[in-house]
Amino acid sequence: MWLVMACFSALFAGLTAILAKCGIRKTDSDLATAIRTIVVLLFAWTMVFVVGSADTIPTIAPKSLLFLILSGAATGASWICYFKALSVGDVNKVVPIDKSSTVLSVLLAIFIFGETEHLAVKLIGTAMLAAGIFLMIEKKDAKQAEKNGNWLIYAVLSAVFAALTSVLAKIGITGVESNLGTAIRTGVVLILAWGIVFARGKQRLLKTVDKKELVFIGLSGIATGASWLCYYDAIQNGVVSVVVPIDKLSIVVTIAFSCLVLKEKLCKKALIGLLLMVLGTFLMAVLS
Repeated sequence: MWLVMACFSALFAGLTAILAKCGIRKTDSDLATAIRTIVVLLFAWTMVFVVGSADTIPTIAPKSLLFLILSGAATGASWICYFKALSVGDVNKVVPIDKSSTVLSVLLAIFIFGETEHLAVKLIGTAMLAAGIFLMIEKKDAKQAEKNGNWLIYAVLSAVFAALTSVLAKIGITGVESNLGTAIRTGVVLILAWGIVFARGKQRLLKTVDKKELVFIGLSGIATGASWLCYYDAIQNGVVSVVVPIDKLSIVVTIAFSCLVLKEKLCKKALIGLLLMVLGTFLMAVLS
């Protein structure tokens, strides 16, 4: 069942990037992130009350609560960097770099959680992912790089924080109902996201948010909430070094939409890179 949940997580995560891209064409990325988080929080707590896990809040161990908070902080930092990168860079260039968090997540899971079963398969699959990511990163000339800003730096930081999120969440969600763990983490993300908005004085931009983009931001929040609920259920019950690569197959959904809907082009080298990433993920998911 956790494999099924991981696949649904990938589907919703893929939709998230596209919906978010449509919602930040004019809207400031920090503000969009903060608005999305409200939607995710409402979605997450609704699920908590649906499954009836709210009564277990007093029983959460301090260690679990600490790591859930740290995981939420890492998620918030990853989001802020990710949507900043999306706002100035192409989806099919930003997403592969963000998905490189898979490599770090798998290595951390092997060393921290001792997930060494089928180790050779996992290392080969991870190497294929790394190679695929490298091929998908296109170099830009100086003028193009200056025009698009430091999207590469933000994308890399997003990947680092995303990797830390998975490991911290695995520790924090132990003994905690997955929906409740997701809701607690989202609360931390909300505080961090709006803290950034107010620290930079961007709350004044709320009145100028395009209504059409607001709809896409809201939809991306719902997609994110659904992805998170599936992902952390899979993390809690499955193997991190297998769940994470499956979740990152969302890149297939994202890039397909970016090419068909946003008309972003994918060169042959990047296509080969995408195939390597898919094959590497498939190798780890099936043979592990």
